[in-house]
Amino acid sequence: MAENLFDFLSGRDEFVSGQEIADRLGISRNAVWKAVQKARREGYDIEAVPRKGYRIRSTADAFGAESIRAELRTKWLGAGDRLIYKKETGSTNEDIKQNAEKGAPEGLMIVADTQTAGKGRRGRSWQTPSGVNIAMSYLMRPDFVPDLAPMMTLVVALAAAEGINKATGLETGIKWPNDIVINGKKLVGILTEMSIEPDFINYVVIGTGINVNQEDFPEEIKATATSLMLETGSRVSRSAVVGAVTTAFEKYYEIFRKNDDLSELVEEYDRLCVNVNNKVRVLDPKGEWNGTASGINARGELLVTREDGTETAVYAGEVSVRGVYGYV
Repeated sequence: MAENLFDFLSGRDEFVSGQEIADRLGISRNAVWKAVQKARREGYDIEAVPRKGYRIRSTADAFGAESIRAELRTKWLGAGDRLIYKKETGSTNEDIKQNAEKGAPEGLMIVADTQTAGKGRRGRSWQTPSGVNIAMSYLMRPDFVPDLAPMMTLVVALAAAEGINKATGLETGIKWPNDIVINGKKLVGILTEMSIEPDFINYVVIGTGINVNQEDFPEEIKATATSLMLETGSRVSRSAVVGAVTTAFEKYYEIFRKNDDLSELVEEYDRLCVNVNNKVRVLDPKGEWNGTASGINARGELLVTREDGTETAVYAGEVSVRGVYGYV
């Protein structure tokens, strides 16, 4: 009901009476009041004036199912009841897994305002404090072998970079394979997990954490983390970012599924990859070594030319890459 109220009031500068809203939506005046309270809890600044009615004064900080749906331009990803919004949760990835085990369809998307037990790659924690950042996860059920699933992480990275650009105008880069960075600092972390059989994928969970309006970071990550607000100098609509990133992911995922590889996305990925044509240090458990990255192949592996001139395809599941001169 709050979604219908939002749609009805959106784009109107004038006040709309409670009775007109009730008549147009086919609900009671009491139901209108309840919908207004729900929308306010989700961040909408709804102005109410006696004998005038209601209007949306500001949606800049609105963050909830209704505001996100208003920004989505997808056919199936997060569409309709495939979007779940939670004010607080432990982990959106864990929430997706629970729904997947119950048979939830591909394209389910869970977004949370606050995440208390988020995690990144290699078991690191990922912070999502209340009211400032984005924690969201997608459920995918691709019908290909498990070895191909890691490429999906690079697809999401492309989507995150494009979505952020559309929502804020910022030009970000991708640190292979899936960190979104700007000015040498990390904006977005992506974690892909899956449930598999020997030759079959039950489901893939792709979690994305985006630093949006966070103004300060813990000392241990202050030198390597940033937010959209710190980079733009003003608050950013989280709903707009979720909508733009998710819309871009659906587009890129459909391109990826045409051949089940990154062949049609390599050029765009390489354009954004900050490692390309730069020296990198490959942190291989078998032995670290230096080289120069030239781009990715159709499987999403990073092509690195060693100091002796030989080229090696580096697989993200086995090694990490760092810039020789710092994080990026």
